[in-house]
Amino acid sequence: MTAVSVDRLRSRYNAYLLLERSFSPNTRMAYLADYDRLAAWLAENGSTLTDATPDLLTEFIAEIHDLGVMAATQSRILAGIKSFYRFAMAEGTVTDDPSHLLQGPNVRRRLPSVLSVEEIDAMCGACDITSPLGLRNRAIIETLYGSGLRVSELCELQRAHVNFTDGYLLVTGKGNKERMVPLSDSAADAIRRYQACPQAPVPARGEDGYVFLNRLGRHLTRVMVFYIVRDLAAAAGIAKTISPHTLRHSFATHLLEGGANLRAIQQMLGHESIGTTEIYLHMDTGRLRQEILAHHPRNIATAACGNASKPQEGENRE
Repeated sequence: MTAVSVDRLRSRYNAYLLLERSFSPNTRMAYLADYDRLAAWLAENGSTLTDATPDLLTEFIAEIHDLGVMAATQSRILAGIKSFYRFAMAEGTVTDDPSHLLQGPNVRRRLPSVLSVEEIDAMCGACDITSPLGLRNRAIIETLYGSGLRVSELCELQRAHVNFTDGYLLVTGKGNKERMVPLSDSAADAIRRYQACPQAPVPARGEDGYVFLNRLGRHLTRVMVFYIVRDLAAAAGIAKTISPHTLRHSFATHLLEGGANLRAIQQMLGHESIGTTEIYLHMDTGRLRQEILAHHPRNIATAACGNASKPQEGENRE
């Protein structure tokens, strides 16, 4: 495979990721970086992407492991390789998938950090609501926590997609999939107050559709929202390290603690797999234990026996 054909194949793969898989720019950049890394390594070892064997790919993954790359990163690189070969198989560039039997490291899923309701209230209280940016920041916290949005969904949220009358947001999630999520009364009130502020930033050209703007009138970036959340947490006296995603975790956990159905939480979060949502189950083990004690037949029978053996008031305990 010549350098020109490598570039041409890369261009077609990029189009596949964009048009058929609808991946976000960040995901596409990561997968294309995996493509470049593998193509360069194979060239150094006298092979090409279309001639690679399972043994060569296994050696490539092993070499990445030996470099000390974190398990989660190894798994993502492996996902990028498998994605490329699915594309190559689909368009007939290869007839056999050499990545089919590749296995990545076991990634230990970290339990999400969660804020208490009091800590979230403290972050809201740390916003200076006498200023337009303070009103904006208050609306950001209320929306992230009240609707469980991803930070990218918050940054891209459109004014036309905020339904104050019926109390919901229309958001575009991963894979350009749209979903409706509830808009809490407190979040709706915070957004209204921010939009009604006379000193609120004037939208720059082409930015008038976005809900949340910076001081120059441009829509917020993920990094900017990260700093807003971090600074508010510090101002609220919260010592733990948090991010915008922490508010999303807190949203899901508090819903589960309140008795919400896991499938409903899955739909609100926009998870394709219920397995992704199940990580929140660990946060409510206390309530689950009480449910088991109250309703499991063994516990009911044990409780009944225990009550029967207890002496009634006035009985001789000897």
